[in-house]
Amino acid sequence: MKAGKLVCLALAAVGLAACARDASPLEERLEAAMEGRLRQCEAKGASVAVVLPDGSLVTATAGVSHETVRMDPDMAFSVGSITKNMVAALALRLAEEGKLSLEDTVGKWLPPYAHVDGAITLRQLLSHTSGLYMFFENQKIWDDLIRDRERIFTPEEVLGYLKEPYFAPGTGFRYSNTNYLLAAMIIEKATGSTLAAEFRRRFWEPLGLNSARLPLEEPYPEHMAHVWGDNFEKNGVYRDLTFLPRVSHDSIGCPSVFMTARDLARWTHALFHGQILRGESLAEMEAFGGRGAYGLGLQRFPRLKAAGLRAWGH
Repeated sequence: MKAGKLVCLALAAVGLAACARDASPLEERLEAAMEGRLRQCEAKGASVAVVLPDGSLVTATAGVSHETVRMDPDMAFSVGSITKNMVAALALRLAEEGKLSLEDTVGKWLPPYAHVDGAITLRQLLSHTSGLYMFFENQKIWDDLIRDRERIFTPEEVLGYLKEPYFAPGTGFRYSNTNYLLAAMIIEKATGSTLAAEFRRRFWEPLGLNSARLPLEEPYPEHMAHVWGDNFEKNGVYRDLTFLPRVSHDSIGCPSVFMTARDLARWTHALFHGQILRGESLAEMEAFGGRGAYGLGLQRFPRLKAAGLRAWGH
């Protein structure tokens, strides 16, 4: 692997043990490592895809999606906050095209909102250095979400759950979904389009990432890995939530893309091999700083340095 750099954007938390070379196929070794990790985590299933140095792609799955249905490589997952990586890449692409600047302020593009300093820059949003309150920390948004699971929250309604900022813009680092909610709003304002349409036109179609979807702007994937969780009840009981109404949850915060592990690996490979951004833009994304070792929609994982690897992802 060039320069000893491992780039990873993970769909599921899967530990891959370092293996000596042997005669078994890579897929078998991946699956064995994954099965062991699933048992440790008491997780249901996982899907992994790896792009090798020669450009070939290897996939492996372990566990089940639900009941006795085995996980398979064509199942799409909600990639959650990995979507921030894609939002940041889109913002950098638009900056390359002169449609906006990372130094643009929130106030240039959006109307005033309570507890949002209009002088915050797009760069500060993308790097989590704005100090903005994380609306998920307001219990009221969870109460309202559970009360009406079929309600679609507008971005403006979500911003209504903000409280006082944690610190002045540019004086600290704190991860907050509020940053990427506002960044997505700025992107839509600058393009006169939707995030889903811009992702599709600029990224998914040119790269052939056919599994990618952005609900609620697009339909949910038909072949989807089931979602397991505690239903926000914090009672320690995990169950299959797939067929519960999920509109309210999926309409709050930074939108979450759905895609297969295969397409996520292809996205990552394209991003770090110059198919998405110019070199100087990618260098800005990779300018890690602060306590979070965070760049622009991209994070460095220091713990793997002990193994002689540089691992970047989200």
